[in-house]
Amino acid sequence: MNERKQHVINKAHQLFIEKGYQATSIQDILDFSCISKGTFYKYFSSKSELLIAIYKTVYKKLEKDRNELLIGKNPSDLEIFVRQLEMQMITNRKNKLIALYEEVMASNDVDLKQYIRHSRLRSLRWMFGRFIDIFGEKNKPYLLDCAIMFTGMLQHNLQYNRIATDSNEKISDVVRYSVNRLVNMVNEVAETGEQLHAPELLEVWLPGIRKKNHELIDSFCKITGHLRNSISKQFSDTKEQEKYYELIDFIQEEVIHTRSPRKFLIESSLQTLENNSAKLWKKELDQINQIIASFYQHIEESEEN
Repeated sequence: MNERKQHVINKAHQLFIEKGYQATSIQDILDFSCISKGTFYKYFSSKSELLIAIYKTVYKKLEKDRNELLIGKNPSDLEIFVRQLEMQMITNRKNKLIALYEEVMASNDVDLKQYIRHSRLRSLRWMFGRFIDIFGEKNKPYLLDCAIMFTGMLQHNLQYNRIATDSNEKISDVVRYSVNRLVNMVNEVAETGEQLHAPELLEVWLPGIRKKNHELIDSFCKITGHLRNSISKQFSDTKEQEKYYELIDFIQEEVIHTRSPRKFLIESSLQTLENNSAKLWKKELDQINQIIASFYQHIEESEEN
């Protein structure tokens, strides 16, 4: 991302935390960021678009950090899931996301509200996917219900913990306690065979991505995870590592989070990866190229239908 644009995002985030989203004006952002109005509108069409950019920046880093915890680990390891949740809760606290959520949901900004709802559904989908990793395909029919119940349970446990302790110091204890209850909950629901919501509802709630695309994206994330791991082993120079990580991050952002992925930019980034001096990762990059080709094919099929 452009450094100046990232500077504005960081400064605006700081203001939103200190003053609140509604109380912060665009002029406040201009003054605090030391930029002109023209520069602001070069990057953002509105204050709400800027807030969405803040969310995306935070989520992108969280997703990257959560995925890195899985590198070289067993996805079914409950301890890794606990650490991922702790990371998510700490990220929310550090960036004051809950307070911003509450302020947005109390506002009349339709676009922001829609984005927040969509983000929560994406978070639920991530939780559901991790539950499949942990509890297995045999329990899949019940895992959307469990993901919904667990999300509510964890949120309320954290909320009342803040009231009880007047702090967030026991996040780790609350997460671990909630996960321990989760294991019992999944076992009980699977044993009774009760189902409130079918997992296929996720396709209805998030209609922008079809099942085939889900499978492609899952494969894509696994391969990029292997690629990151290989880069960290091949290059001891941190700057060299970061150069390739940024290319992977860009491709991932375009493929997964952009409604209309820019094919020519993705191809250019892949070409840069392929032209590495040691001629590494041919297998991984071939697989990524195949997945992206299939991804575009499904997009074209969706548009035709």
